[in-house]
Amino acid sequence: MKKKIIATFSIVGADPKTGELGVAVQSKFLGVGSVVPWAKAGVGAVATQAFANPAYGPDGLKYLSQGLSAKETVDRLIKEDEGYADRQVGIVDANGQAATYTGEGCYDWAGGITGRHYAAQGNILMNKETVTEMGRAFEACEGSLSDRLLYGLKAAQEAGGDKRGKQSAALYVVKDKGGYSGLSDVFVDLRVDDHPEPIQELERIYQLQQLYFGGTDPNDVTELSGNLKHEVIYDLHRLGYLKTEKPVDQEFHEAVTTFLHTENFEEREQKKGYIDLKVVEFLKQMQKA
Repeated sequence: MKKKIIATFSIVGADPKTGELGVAVQSKFLGVGSVVPWAKAGVGAVATQAFANPAYGPDGLKYLSQGLSAKETVDRLIKEDEGYADRQVGIVDANGQAATYTGEGCYDWAGGITGRHYAAQGNILMNKETVTEMGRAFEACEGSLSDRLLYGLKAAQEAGGDKRGKQSAALYVVKDKGGYSGLSDVFVDLRVDDHPEPIQELERIYQLQQLYFGGTDPNDVTELSGNLKHEVIYDLHRLGYLKTEKPVDQEFHEAVTTFLHTENFEEREQKKGYIDLKVVEFLKQMQKA
């Protein structure tokens, strides 16, 4: 079977302060998120690409967990792989130490850089700037690790991107007990498997992920009264959650609760008589099914 080259640019990053570790990637390859990104909370993150060896993911994380540095882990992976000349890999450990490797058999432009808490790399790229701008943007962004990884990915595309085009993208970030209800370490796991603008689509669903699962800003919590209450009643009635635009208080609050639970906003649910303004904004933009 002919090998499929993953013409890709990716960035692996760490935030030692929050414990977050992750990978962002874009490629002219179907479902790149199923192959390139690997990460384990408290250990590190790995991106394996070019004529990718998927074993670099779990093996790299294993070596990091055994105490090898990012550079030592890269060296170990290459030493054990007969096809090392065709591989590309980026690794960051939990302390933010990073390493990147590009085999001499990778197609131009191919290469990588490391910086503070990240490694950026790519192959079959339009230019070197695709990688250097990815790193520069990551360093310049002041948001969360996910924000910084996405910002780097967008900058890479704007600087040139993949020579073969665009198809898929992924964002994978882990954090100790950072997953749903604190029951897993998977903090963000989003994939766009086939799309004409995969990075834009990835950013769109990331914003939805933040809306559904991100914490409420205390400044967004407000009392459900006055004009705001009338506006919410109007939209709940418009969407079928209320039978009348003049409900009694109990009907109103039950309708608010039903809406929140139907739309999976349990994480943004407030005490009776209060609401998250992000939820109100979402409600206003909803169309009746």
